[in-house]
Amino acid sequence: MTLDRFYPIFDHSDWLRRMLPLGVKLVQLRVKDQPDEVVRDQIAVSRDLCRDYGAVLVINDYWQHAIDLGCDWIHLGQEDLDDADLKAIRKAGLKLGVSTHDDDELERVLAMDPDYVALGPVYPTILKKMKWHQQGLPRVTEWKVRVGGIPLVGIGGMSVQRAAGVLEAGADIVSAVTDITLNADPEARLRAWIEVTR
Repeated sequence: MTLDRFYPIFDHSDWLRRMLPLGVKLVQLRVKDQPDEVVRDQIAVSRDLCRDYGAVLVINDYWQHAIDLGCDWIHLGQEDLDDADLKAIRKAGLKLGVSTHDDDELERVLAMDPDYVALGPVYPTILKKMKWHQQGLPRVTEWKVRVGGIPLVGIGGMSVQRAAGVLEAGADIVSAVTDITLNADPEARLRAWIEVTR
């Protein structure tokens, strides 16, 4: 399966309702700080929306709900890996994407045979505080050599203007969050993303 080169991340199914009709084919649902029943409902609604539009849905963190609700993909951060049951995830047939930020994390993740590896932050990011400084484009190139045929996702500080350079540096996929959600016209911004990544 070939994943789309554009990978937006949203925190609510309302965003998917707005963006899937515009042509999004790969999307992550990242719900934070919500009661469990809200999370479960958001995953179920997003799953159905993505099936309707023929898009790949990746669930951030909530691997148990992803299994229970018949989802296909899960994304785990490094901290999430400590508590996740990778055998249960694989037994359920879920594909696995994982965040990496340094050499030790990459080695750990490669041993898990992931379905994609994310590297970040490529550029400074406003989304969350991180102990890692920007990785830069040379690091993207280095990571791609190391992951080989595994899809590499560039994330962190992404913009439409930076997308081409990140892809040229070796990323297979570029992921964006605030460049869309904080834009004055998110739909127009998303269309611009699709244009530069396809």
